[in-house]
Amino acid sequence: MRKQNSEFKTAFTSEADCDLKNTDYFGFVELDDYACYVVADGIDDQLDAVSARLAVAAAISAFSEAPSIGKRTMRACLNAANHALIKETGSKKKLKASVIIVVTDYMKIRYGQAGNVRLRLYRDGFVRYQSTDQSLTMDMVKEEKVEPDKVAIHEERNNLYAYLGQEKEFHPYISKKIKLANTDAVALYTRGIWENIDEGELGDVYAEASNEPQELVDNVEELLLSRQPDNLGKYTFVTLFVNKVFTDPNKKRRIRRVVMTIVVILVLIIAAAVVLTILHNRRIRKIEQMEQGYLDTIEYIQIDNYARAQECCDKALELAKNLRDRTMTKQLGDYQKLIESVLAAQEHMDGQRYAEAQKAYKEAAVRSIYVDSTGLDYINDRLALTADYIAVYDLINLGDSLAFNLQYEKAEEKYLEAKTLAGQLYFDDGRKTAIEALEKLYEDQKAEKEAEEADRKEQLEQQEAGANYVSQGDAAFAQGDYEGAKVYYLSAQQLYNDMGEQAQQLAAEEKLQVTEEKLQEREQLKEEAQQYVQEAEEAAQEKEYLAAKKYYLLAKDVYASVKMEDKVEEITRKMERLDIKLEEQEEDITEKNTEENTAEDNAENTAQEQSPEMVSE
Repeated sequence: MRKQNSEFKTAFTSEADCDLKNTDYFGFVELDDYACYVVADGIDDQLDAVSARLAVAAAISAFSEAPSIGKRTMRACLNAANHALIKETGSKKKLKASVIIVVTDYMKIRYGQAGNVRLRLYRDGFVRYQSTDQSLTMDMVKEEKVEPDKVAIHEERNNLYAYLGQEKEFHPYISKKIKLANTDAVALYTRGIWENIDEGELGDVYAEASNEPQELVDNVEELLLSRQPDNLGKYTFVTLFVNKVFTDPNKKRRIRRVVMTIVVILVLIIAAAVVLTILHNRRIRKIEQMEQGYLDTIEYIQIDNYARAQECCDKALELAKNLRDRTMTKQLGDYQKLIESVLAAQEHMDGQRYAEAQKAYKEAAVRSIYVDSTGLDYINDRLALTADYIAVYDLINLGDSLAFNLQYEKAEEKYLEAKTLAGQLYFDDGRKTAIEALEKLYEDQKAEKEAEEADRKEQLEQQEAGANYVSQGDAAFAQGDYEGAKVYYLSAQQLYNDMGEQAQQLAAEEKLQVTEEKLQEREQLKEEAQQYVQEAEEAAQEKEYLAAKKYYLLAKDVYASVKMEDKVEEITRKMERLDIKLEEQEEDITEKNTEENTAEDNAENTAQEQSPEMVSE
């Protein structure tokens, strides 16, 4: 469709050299929407060279498969031409060629080049655009080592760094799109032309050209042949007249759509820019807040206000995480760990857990190393203060141990040392604890003295009681009350035993032993007296009243010796009755003497009758 509404005319000439060898080749294809023009210059010396033909055929074939004016299509055409030469080489000499490919959509053109086949675009008789050879000579021109008008005869003009047939590092040149205008003319030509006709002369030909491209080609060839060069080589010249460029009927609508699209895109871009600006400003504010929080954290640590430092650090750390600032996150994390360690130590200090506080401060000192030793002086001061607090309680504990072992003077000394140290440290809790320990010590001493006084008093009372028991025992012993003495001596012995008074206990035991002996003696005397009583009674039964009285007297003496007054009285009463019987017996004996036999018999009968009565009494 584009081809029908545009006018592109093509003409060319391609001739062999004096040896009738032509290794140039030109081919083109014009499709409805795209066209492709290819000129190749074979670099091989074979008479039947095919490198240029193969390159042109491969390039046009690749273009026809996917016609386009894009860079990807151009690169595909160049690579196809290069691969065709590499594949065809086989065991023969390597095939090489220079090439230039021009593609168009009948509104613009794009060209791709490898080597020194040239392109020139003329507009209104002037050169609008021209290609640059990929040769060492052209690089030297750029470096101003060779004059531009000397390129055609320079010895390195055919020393190429990009050409078809390269197996490695094939880097052809691909141009941008070039917009065409009506009456533009494009010239494509090989070195046989540009080595013999300079650019100025070629420009003059195009400046005087008519609307027929073949006429221009003939004029160029005539100019070349008129020079009659000595070694005229093969040459190819192609011209493309752009008499009319395709005008898109939907261009205005597309432009309108493009404009609307651009407007929408611009609005979106502006909106995005506004949003990005807002987000950027927010980010800047967050960064500023984070940095300020970081500085505030350090300042609060330096003035030992770790509670405020923690607030600032937590906020700054949260901002750093939101901003994904790893460096600041790491630094603030180190400060956070330091602050947490110090606050934990302070909490232990407030709870009077000084050993745990000391451990936490040591950990904080280690954490401080990771933040350039920030707060280390404060931590060291707190460590020293903690050590002093611990020393105060160590002194108090040592005093407690001494007091427990009744070493009150040494305990008092340790308590006073603890009190003095706590006062120097302004350690109120430690000082209060030391004072309480001293007061308790003094109370314990007072209670102990009172207990000792009570013990002493009790001991004196017990001593007095023991002495009283012994005295009462002695009195009872002196009175012959051996049972009573025994009771007193036993009480004294038990009391002295409880008191631990061994000497006095032994003395009481000796008295008790003597008393026991006296009791045994008394028992023996009682048994002896009882025996006398029994014999007296037996004698009385036999009416031997005098013998009975004698035994009663013996028993009475024995009872009197052991101070058994009740028995003495009992024996006395028995003796009184015995005296009565004895008188009666004497009266009977008198009567008996008076009355001889009868009275004697009567007396015997009377005696027999009275005898049971006496026995009964």
